[in-house]
Amino acid sequence: MAKKSLIHWERKRQKLKQKYHLIRRSSKKEISKVPPLSEKWKIHGKLQSSPRNSAPTRLHQRCFSTGRSRANYRDFGLSGHILREMVHACFLSGTTRSSW
Repeated sequence: MAKKSLIHWERKRQKLKQKYHLIRRSSKKEISKVPPLSEKWKIHGKLQSSPRNSAPTRLHQRCFSTGRSRANYRDFGLSGHILREMVHACFLSGTTRSSW
């Protein structure tokens, strides 16, 4: 199980991303449309003034049951070892189990 503080920070980042999504998107479109470099620098400064955690690249996918941030499968929303346990317990249909 991941630390609850990390899960809390992740939720906070998601809220910031949603809050600043339109601002970031519009300023990126403006940068591509404005020809003079001085104008681009002003718009870029506006983009840089938004919080760091509002960037979508700072988000991590987390396991639905444990909160683990690594080895996640997008199809299931679970981490690798939880997925393996569920397959062996026959909770997920359409998957094949392997053991060696």
